Amino acid sequence: MNVTVFGATGAIGSLTVAELLERGHTVTAYARNPEKIPDAWRDRVRVVIGQISDAEAIDQAVADADVVVSALGPSMDRKATGLPLVEGTRHIVDAMRRHGVTRYIGHATPAILDPREKPTPTTRLIAFMPRTFMRRAFDEIHGMVDPIVASDLRWTIVRFIAPKDGPREGDLRVGFFGTDKLGFAVTRADIAAFTAAQVDDDTYVGAAPAISN
Repeated sequence: MNVTVFGATGAIGSLTVAELLERGHTVTAYARNPEKIPDAWRDRVRVVIGQISDAEAIDQAVADADVVVSALGPSMDRKATGLPLVEGTRHIVDAMRRHGVTRYIGHATPAILDPREKPTPTTRLIAFMPRTFMRRAFDEIHGMVDPIVASDLRWTIVRFIAPKDGPREGDLRVGFFGTDKLGFAVTRADIAAFTAAQVDDDTYVGAAPAISN
């Protein structure tokens, strides 16, 4: 499939691109900084350079895509201002609709609840901490995800709590709070592998599974 990845040069995004290539997909990577494009992508990845506010460049990246993957996440920098990813996600969705792309896979934390979940001590904690101490990031992630969940897109939101470096472990717990036993930590490599797997798997369409090692 043709897959467009936003946030493609980030810690999880770059691993997701590698996973998609390994699975035989054709990848378009949207990136802000050309200097972060890995040499390994040469002749293997179509690259579109642009800011997340650049609707025209985003449209170019989404054209001809079968699936859009967003590995974008709010900045944890306390000096950050505004909600740029909310605007950027709106541009992505607008481009998807113009080009007839319906499959969207994104990332979030359990501060976003799956529609079938009930709050648990873990989800309350995960929501309380950013809402209290990182309010801008909390508002941004809700502003990115809530419109997706309310849309008619075939969406999947992959949620995780504590991403860490390390090789893919492959032993994932996947499910929903209040129903399934889930942990906290998960390697970025495993997040990338699970994200890439959703491209041609409809199991979690219209769902926001949480994952952990």
